[in-house]
Amino acid sequence: MIGAFICGCTGVELSADEEAFFRDAQPWGLILFARNVDNRQQLCDLTSRFRELVGRADAPVLIDQEGGRVQRMGPPEWRKYPPGRAYADIYELDALAGLSATRLVYRLLASDLAEVGINVDCLPVLDVPQPGGHKIIGDRSYGTSPEQVALLGRAAAQGLMDGGVLPVIKHIPGHGRALCDSHLELPVVDAPLQDLEQTDFAPFAALADAPMAMTAHVVYSAIDEDAPCTLSAKAIGDVVRKQLGFDGLLMSDDLSMKALDASLTHMVGEELSNFRSSMHARGELAVKAGCDVLLHCNGDMEEMKQVADVAGILKGRAEKRALRALSFQRTPDDFDVAEAERVLDSMMAMA
Repeated sequence: MIGAFICGCTGVELSADEEAFFRDAQPWGLILFARNVDNRQQLCDLTSRFRELVGRADAPVLIDQEGGRVQRMGPPEWRKYPPGRAYADIYELDALAGLSATRLVYRLLASDLAEVGINVDCLPVLDVPQPGGHKIIGDRSYGTSPEQVALLGRAAAQGLMDGGVLPVIKHIPGHGRALCDSHLELPVVDAPLQDLEQTDFAPFAALADAPMAMTAHVVYSAIDEDAPCTLSAKAIGDVVRKQLGFDGLLMSDDLSMKALDASLTHMVGEELSNFRSSMHARGELAVKAGCDVLLHCNGDMEEMKQVADVAGILKGRAEKRALRALSFQRTPDDFDVAEAERVLDSMMAMA
């Protein structure tokens, strides 16, 4: 029986308590951060040990390895990669060259991940930055037009998949208009629905065939003025599933982010006292809203136990989506490593 959640761990190797928890709670996946990264052998040992404990050779091990500001594995042990904006710069000069460079460099990045047992990368970022939007997205985006973001996002996803790594499109249905960082505050977007459909939502609709997606902790007042997408049945059911047509595995963004502290006060008719804890409230509301899998990142054991409890067992449609997502994984193809490194070096020189 597999738990419908993904969790983190605290260090470069698993503690005895973490090993016992993973063995008993059986999380669907593990997500890694810089605190969990030292060197190649250590990462291989960590990912292997996690899979040994849960008894699944294909158990997802995730990371946010975008490049630029968001790169958990970095020099001197691993290559430095550019942010999404660097691919956009090439594309805007020569569209074909930009698409080719994107797919090739992400294929190279996938080889770094696959080598150490990481089989899911939380990218591409399909958010379309808008004037006045918070810099949390900024140069992580592949451009300022939804068409360009979708094209380069697909090239990035394809590069990962060519290398045996599954992509996660984020942050569905769009974080580009947010005026604050959802790690710290709750963003509220008041744009008309038509504007959202034409810009913010469009790249996600274009990549609705992706195996996995991660929600945005953002309130879209035109859809649901009381709850962010992660906790909103209207946003997930009416927009993500029906309007955008995404039927892959939907994971929440990190439940420990501060946006959800504030969001609980927006939930009309929901009193925190009805729940055993704030983390139970977040998890239960996310499950009710339609998230298939809950994501919890900070490694806090007590919170992880609460998330495991409220997430329950992966079953029904969520289980089918999880199995289908993993079916997209394939054996890495051959590619020209030297050419990929040349393109990467050229991009880094310009960054």
